Amino acid sequence: MYSRAQSPPGALISRGGRRQRSRGRLARIDWILWGVPVAITLVAGGLIASTQRQADYADWYHHWLTAGVGLILALLLALVPLERLRLLLAPVYAVTLAGLVAVKVAGTTALGAQRWISIGGFHVQPSEFAKVAVILLLAGVLARHPVERPVDLWRPAGVIALPWLLVFLQPDLGSSLVFGALLLVMLFWSGMPLAWVLLLLSPLPAALLAGLLPLSLVVWIPLCGLLAWRTLPWKRLATVLVMLVQGAVALLTPWLWMNVLQDYQRDRLVLFLDPAQDPLGGGYHLLQSKVGIGSGGLTGMGLLQGQLTKLQFIPEQHTDFIFSALGEETGFIGCVLVILGFALLMWRLLQIAGHARTDFESLVVVGVGAMLMFQVVVNIFMTIGLGPVTGIPLPWMSYGRSAMLANFIALGLCGSVARRGRHHASFR
Repeated sequence: MYSRAQSPPGALISRGGRRQRSRGRLARIDWILWGVPVAITLVAGGLIASTQRQADYADWYHHWLTAGVGLILALLLALVPLERLRLLLAPVYAVTLAGLVAVKVAGTTALGAQRWISIGGFHVQPSEFAKVAVILLLAGVLARHPVERPVDLWRPAGVIALPWLLVFLQPDLGSSLVFGALLLVMLFWSGMPLAWVLLLLSPLPAALLAGLLPLSLVVWIPLCGLLAWRTLPWKRLATVLVMLVQGAVALLTPWLWMNVLQDYQRDRLVLFLDPAQDPLGGGYHLLQSKVGIGSGGLTGMGLLQGQLTKLQFIPEQHTDFIFSALGEETGFIGCVLVILGFALLMWRLLQIAGHARTDFESLVVVGVGAMLMFQVVVNIFMTIGLGPVTGIPLPWMSYGRSAMLANFIALGLCGSVARRGRHHASFR
């Protein structure tokens, strides 16, 4: 007989086994993949609450509620093998296009753009979910038909062309840029030569040079032609076509600038170079954002203590300019920690992509990483005055239900790949 103070040997073994199983389950949790976004979301909720201290409304807690729903969706998605979703790629793409068309036909307009659909009292932004859908379909196309010849580009370009156009016409310049970044990064990861990626990107510098330094095109266009001659098949034809495209872009840029872009978009693209030109208009956001970040110093003023944040000197601070609240209230140290968190997440995503079992899974993870990191870089550059105001949110920090859910869904896709690819060979 054993006393109450004693336990039979079997009970000790049972408890030891349970402890070992618990430690094993904890060890299997991908702390970087899940921990970094959750930690950033928790900090962001406090910052959003700070931006609403003097407002007539307070819905900052919706940020956490939406994140909770998104996290549950992500954990459920992580249990589903990603290969099963390949059968749903066409329906998902069709629903995505339908949503973007619906925005154009019967969408809700705010801040000069028609980007939302009102469903049951909630404003849904289909362009955020379109990013994830495009990643999935691009991954499926590139896994089956990698770009081995320039003519093979028609498939991935065709996948992205219609969603990009519908988003650009909303107008949503920021999200349309994300689509371009996705395409280039996923093409490179699928095996397309870097020189071809640079040639695809070359019309953008040509457009910038046409507007800022037209004479430099005399050097730029021949350089692009030389790169085409050295890397593309059908050298003469390819060189002529590349140079013609560069010239056409240079000629069309002034017309596109005046007739396609909205007034506020032109202001955003120009005033970041010198926001003091219009300190009470288009440059106001940038000037106040930089003042807010600079006032935080090394350690910041403390959560809920930022004065510019409290007095709402920075418009749209809870969405596009949330990084300025982070700088003011947590200082340089807080900003560096958040940036390091995003860098650590990107490193983990590259690890997952490198150990994926299939090309499709690897491309999905790389696409998600490209989507997230492009938005991080552009948003932070925007708030510190190194880039134009493009309306791109900071993942898991900017307030926005659609963006939050889309980011967690994308994270769930990566979690699925991580579960199945942990012990498998790297991407070939």
